[in-house]
Amino acid sequence: MASIKEKIGYALGDAASGGITWKIMSIAFPLYFTNVFGLSFADAAALMLIARLFDVFTDPLMGSLADRTQSRWGTYRPWLIFGSIPFGIIFALLLYTPDFGPELKRVYAYVFYLLMMAVYTLVNVPYGSLLGVMTDDDNEKNQFSSFRMIGAYAMGFITLISFPYLQKFVGGTDAHQYAVLGAFFGLLATVMTLACGLLTKERLKPVRAEKFSFKQFGDLFRNRPWIYLTLIGICTNFFNGFRYAVAGYMLAYCLGGDITIGSLIINYTVFMAFGEVTCMIFGGLSPAFTAKVGSKRMAFIYASIICVACSVLFFFIPMDASYIWLMIVVVVLTSAGIGLYSPLLWSMYADVADYATEKNGASSTGLIFSSGTMSQKLGGAISGSLIALFLGLAGASMMKDDFGNSVIDPASITDSVLTMVWSLFSLIPAGIAIIMALLAWLYPIKK
Repeated sequence: MASIKEKIGYALGDAASGGITWKIMSIAFPLYFTNVFGLSFADAAALMLIARLFDVFTDPLMGSLADRTQSRWGTYRPWLIFGSIPFGIIFALLLYTPDFGPELKRVYAYVFYLLMMAVYTLVNVPYGSLLGVMTDDDNEKNQFSSFRMIGAYAMGFITLISFPYLQKFVGGTDAHQYAVLGAFFGLLATVMTLACGLLTKERLKPVRAEKFSFKQFGDLFRNRPWIYLTLIGICTNFFNGFRYAVAGYMLAYCLGGDITIGSLIINYTVFMAFGEVTCMIFGGLSPAFTAKVGSKRMAFIYASIICVACSVLFFFIPMDASYIWLMIVVVVLTSAGIGLYSPLLWSMYADVADYATEKNGASSTGLIFSSGTMSQKLGGAISGSLIALFLGLAGASMMKDDFGNSVIDPASITDSVLTMVWSLFSLIPAGIAIIMALLAWLYPIKK
């Protein structure tokens, strides 16, 4: 029986990767790369797309490598322990804007974004795989998954709600603010990742296939549960990716910028933070909800339907800052669905890993969990790339402001651009959630 200390330790891993680094990369990077760093929409879109194509190869290789690791710290934990420092340093360097010309800045952005994706893979694939070797009890797996999501969403809430106030505290230019906060959050991510590696235990020893073979990659594509779950994972990250990546543009252009209500500053990070705390609460309720429904599969379907209904509802809210609290209410309701399905996804990956071990006679836990990390990054980056692309297609163009920052030319913000932004936060995610529900209905593992 795992202790509460170990479950909190496991939660710290996703608090670092999901609640800090990935949250900032998902919600801030499209706006950061265009409006602060100075890339064009086309460059920002290409950067995030190339990085995800890179991940298609690195994530499965990392999973296979992690499965064969043998050390005094176990199979997966050493990657967290020794990967924690480069994880934080590279994240900090990615949020630094060097005083280079356009060509060198483009090279800098590409190099450090690809490095960040590589080190994220190095840490996060083994982190997810830990779930498969910490316990063989299905209920305890659900509890670990629930703690993981609570950690991610609680830290995500803290990150998003504090970001504008920390920017104001740091002062100076936008580039200076991001550089300082990158160093601060990078250090925090390092400490949390290291703590996760030190506080968790590997109780189960994987049945190893000691020699590398491409057969295990072929086995994945003969694993029907894995195929369905990978498609579901990609869809969940498309759903979140569109919403988080477009939130900054929505607040800036559809609602006229930051909204001040008393002492509360509602910018795009605070706006989404309301959803984070809801996800944290419902992530904790997910095991009880699943037990009530009777299966992970049906619980996932019901949660997806909540996301569909609320996303469609958001589209019909008037595009006016005076409706901000109604928008927040709908975001909170949407996040209830996200909170319910998020822990289920990782628990279902553990089920697929068990299924693969039973079918093939050797463990491929790391390889299977790597597909979860790959789908996370693929969905997040492609959605970010598509947003930059869609805004350009809708007519948005870039210009320089008085401080030399790249911003959207106000003259190019037409009704079609605003409608595109609004749809990217509502109708398009709703369509993706419908696909999620259909795939979950076809998912063959019924427990």
